[in-house]
Amino acid sequence: MAGQESAPKRKRRERGSIDPEEIINGAFELAEEVSIDNLSMPMLGKHLGVGVTSIYWYFRKKDDLLNAMTDRAITRYQLPAAMKTTGDDWRTQLHGHAHSMRKAFLAHPILCDLLLIRSTMSTKAGAMGAKEIERIVALLMDAGLSLEDAYDSYSAVQLHIRGSIVLERLYQRSKAEDSGNVAYYENLVITPEATPLLAEAEANGWVAGAPNDHNFEYVLNCILDNTERLIAAKASVASSA
Repeated sequence: MAGQESAPKRKRRERGSIDPEEIINGAFELAEEVSIDNLSMPMLGKHLGVGVTSIYWYFRKKDDLLNAMTDRAITRYQLPAAMKTTGDDWRTQLHGHAHSMRKAFLAHPILCDLLLIRSTMSTKAGAMGAKEIERIVALLMDAGLSLEDAYDSYSAVQLHIRGSIVLERLYQRSKAEDSGNVAYYENLVITPEATPLLAEAEANGWVAGAPNDHNFEYVLNCILDNTERLIAAKASVASSA
């Protein structure tokens, strides 16, 4: 429209006036707006008011930047340690760990995008993850499990945590793209006449397949119950030997 003033352009910064920390902070700001997938180096340069070459000076490709963001996210969002030396029994610790991890990831969706959905991980994050798994496996072996059973038991817990978080995150992203998108369990046609059992369950607030609190707790306890049975079986064999 004639006579209408255009919005003032962001002043371009001088070469060398930005450092890696500022780039990472800007990347977090932009990712919150456009998502990790849509984040690009040129877009980030525009967001920060610098030429894209200033970003490439520190991060040669997007994956390098995302790895740096991953390392920062672990500290920034205070991702809970796998186990805390509280003196509690193995089940209390593992149960608390599962809920703490789920709570942290759901509270900060970008954590899920960086650590669970991405196909790559920085060396630092990978080393930290391995150490935490080592601690949990050692705890379960101290409780009486073999290495194989301890490893399998925590793998089941880990898959349950990651799976429920990723399902919830993908649902959120789908809703953000189109508010009309629904999950498969929201599309189920449930009526008292055709599906009376499902109708009764629905009336109780149960939703089959949903990554909600009730289902998360139920599956987690199933895994922990099985782990407890394995420990009891090992103890029984040892006592009868």
